Amino acid sequence: MVAALLKRLGVAEQAHSRGDHPVHTPIDGSRIASVELAGEAQTTAAIDHAQRAFEAWRDVPAPRRGELVRLFGEVLRRHKADLGELVSVEAGKITQEGLGEVQEMIDICDFAVGLSRQLYGLTIASERPGHHMRETWHPLGVVGVISAFNFPVAVWAWNTTLALVAGNAVVWKPSEKTPLTALACQALFEQALKAFGEAPAGLAQVVIGGREAGEALVDDARVALVSATGSTRMGREVGPRVAARFGRSILELGGNNAMILAPSADLDLAVRGILFSAVGTAGQRCTTLRRLIVHRSVKGEVLTRLKAAYAKVRIGDPRQDNLVGPLIDRQAFEAMQGALAQARDEGGEVFGGARQLAEQYPNAYYVAPAIVEMPAQSAVVRHETFAPILYVLAYDDFEEALRLNNEVPQGLSSCIFTTDLREAERFQSASGSDCGIANVNIGTSGAEIGGAFGGEKETGGGRESGSDAWKGYMRRQTNTVNYSRELPLAQGIVFD
Repeated sequence: MVAALLKRLGVAEQAHSRGDHPVHTPIDGSRIASVELAGEAQTTAAIDHAQRAFEAWRDVPAPRRGELVRLFGEVLRRHKADLGELVSVEAGKITQEGLGEVQEMIDICDFAVGLSRQLYGLTIASERPGHHMRETWHPLGVVGVISAFNFPVAVWAWNTTLALVAGNAVVWKPSEKTPLTALACQALFEQALKAFGEAPAGLAQVVIGGREAGEALVDDARVALVSATGSTRMGREVGPRVAARFGRSILELGGNNAMILAPSADLDLAVRGILFSAVGTAGQRCTTLRRLIVHRSVKGEVLTRLKAAYAKVRIGDPRQDNLVGPLIDRQAFEAMQGALAQARDEGGEVFGGARQLAEQYPNAYYVAPAIVEMPAQSAVVRHETFAPILYVLAYDDFEEALRLNNEVPQGLSSCIFTTDLREAERFQSASGSDCGIANVNIGTSGAEIGGAFGGEKETGGGRESGSDAWKGYMRRQTNTVNYSRELPLAQGIVFD
């Protein structure tokens, strides 16, 4: 089944059948492919090709670069169902989420095409007569993309489409857990390249590799920008190494996202928002809702409703009519169980969280999403566990709720459910949520590509996708032009 799917997506058989690195589906734990892992030499060779491609691509007019991305978007539209299915098979996402991730790729293509005619600079007034100043933006160089298993295709597309219209070349190292979706994306992109007809060889490449390949990408001075998505631990290694060679990095790291649930909130709306944000993707989103900070006056009713909703959640094969698929692997399951044990030790009361369908899928790891009532925001609550665990904390006044929201190392996404205008505006003010994303009456996950995506603190500070995130893939240049016959100096300096 997987071989036929890959064939329809244009992936050559030898690319997924002749390597020594096994690929397993989290659906049942079975081996579905074998790929060859690249090391330092292959990664360096890819960077060589990318550098040559960049030197040619940077001189192509930006709207023409946008045409390549437009063609890629059309290819994705034709293959949306197959690529979405492959995401489900390899990453364990339910069908709707797999298709949604491919739609996100299509959306960012559309955004980038429009952007290719809007890479605007500034005109700046000069203090010197007969002069004008302007600010222009130029291609940066080779962009390295390191992505995680949980969004195996969308994050690459966020980076690559913007990087290409900005005039850069791209080398992509996907997660070793999801190499097949990367091979499929590369094959589909090559279809767009063929239709485009004029792009330099090596413009966008995929390197399937482990730590050695990642380190080669991070340490090579020709890689002007490294965009890395993953754990905070990974970011602590990548960021300093790129900075040591004065390179740039976009870091999208951990999230420990909270919802403040106020006493005035529409509870029907809030429960729906909690459910999607907390259990979607089996809790394996960086924007997953992990902390519910609920007003004490409504806590009992909210928990009753939530537990009833959780009890109805359908768990199983993500390609069937289920809402929650599997965790990615055994390591993720063990991390979840360890966190639940620690929560109990710290005074928590656990509802759910046990392994499911173990007899049917002995080599896969399905779990019931967990709700954990905590007496305080203890160590386990402050730590991000990549699993469907929702910690519930009570608050009495709004200042306490804000403090709890901000009192964790991570700062990606946050939200408040309230009908109190003052609370909503305060939450989004300078003294409110300290996260990169702050929503009102909508959950923490499900960001659209139109806005810049990213967070603060240990989330890394990077921004991808919409708004002016494109500036991260370009270099800024300030120009001064003298169209007079004099040579006045700035600041009124006279130098005769």
